[in-house]
Amino acid sequence: MFTTLKNAWKIPDLRKRMLYTLMMMIIFRLGSTIPVPGMNRAALSQLFNQAESGLFGLFNLISGGAFGNFTIFALSISPYITASIILQLLTIAIPSLEAMAKEGEEGRKKIAQYTRYGTVVLALIQATGVSVGLFNQALISTDFVTVSVVVITLTAGTAFLMWLGEQITEKGIGNGISLIIFAGIVSRMPIGVAQTYQKFRIGEVSIFSIITFVVLSILIIAGVVAIQQGTRKIPVQYAKRVVGRKMYGGHSTHIPLKVNQAGVIPIIFAISLLQFPLTITYFFRGGGFSTFVERYLSPGGNPGIWIYSILEVLLIIFFTYFYTAITFNPVEVSENMKKHGGFIPGIRPGKPTTDYLNKVLTRITLAGAVFLAFIAVLPTLILKFTSINLLFGGTSILIAVSVALETMKQVEAQMLMRHYQGFLK
Repeated sequence: MFTTLKNAWKIPDLRKRMLYTLMMMIIFRLGSTIPVPGMNRAALSQLFNQAESGLFGLFNLISGGAFGNFTIFALSISPYITASIILQLLTIAIPSLEAMAKEGEEGRKKIAQYTRYGTVVLALIQATGVSVGLFNQALISTDFVTVSVVVITLTAGTAFLMWLGEQITEKGIGNGISLIIFAGIVSRMPIGVAQTYQKFRIGEVSIFSIITFVVLSILIIAGVVAIQQGTRKIPVQYAKRVVGRKMYGGHSTHIPLKVNQAGVIPIIFAISLLQFPLTITYFFRGGGFSTFVERYLSPGGNPGIWIYSILEVLLIIFFTYFYTAITFNPVEVSENMKKHGGFIPGIRPGKPTTDYLNKVLTRITLAGAVFLAFIAVLPTLILKFTSINLLFGGTSILIAVSVALETMKQVEAQMLMRHYQGFLK
């Protein structure tokens, strides 16, 4: 990895992209320290400490601690992720959106525009819920102007993060939205290590818990790398054919089917949807609905821990298959192979090839989906049965390692492309 980064730094264009990405990450972290005006910091800290467990902790995870400190990026990028989920589901359900998605670059631009509008609307609703409902006791004043300033500040913070992520994707290295979440998780690690050391000194955390965390972290990282890099290579043979005086085909290649085609997207989508009930409870603090969510839909509740874990597993498996179906179309691959004289040895072209690809993809995707779900719920179950509180959950490690791997792949792809260009010149 370090060798790749060193070689990439020597290429002027890549160095410019890396510096741009780093600059955007610094801006993100600086913004995460700017407090929202009109809030009582002492009351805010007390309110958050009372509700830090469960879904609030997940919200704080994605925001990189900005939610707990109630800064201008407190809502993080969650409204954008939720809007993306809604648009992708609607693309399948509504024929006009499906046709728009198939229009190419112009269609994708329109859908991206709708996603931005949806993000602002969701951020506005969520910001209102946070300020009026969840943290209303921390407001210095409950007049219209003060509440409006808080709501607009939070909404603008999310809109700015959305723009920041798109700029990183376009002008930097890697997926901007994923990198923002990655930066938030990584930024909390030094604080987590320092807090754990202090707890160890006063006897709240045992050496056994720390060793268990280190061992599990290494196993999780090794597992994530193995699953992310794992591929099933489907052999493809191209028949020889004569066109004019030239002969084409006659060579062998393969179709690489990744075990985890969806990457870290299912985890992020699942967390975002599980936070939706939390958003609703912002408007009904202390009511029956809020009590129901805290008891049945929170990892801190009983039997909420089981319901939450089961829902998380099911959502991760669903989104793994859903996102894989979007990114890989067996029918299209089969038709392209048939058009160019390609076939899988032992499988007839056309529908039999499509069925075979579907069968293989379904099986290996199940392995990737089960692995993602297992890693996501592992820390919750360990805490339930052993009282060992992992410093950073499996979800945090999974997201961080997956984003790092994907970013490195993009760096390598950029380098390869530039090497080819140099060769052609």
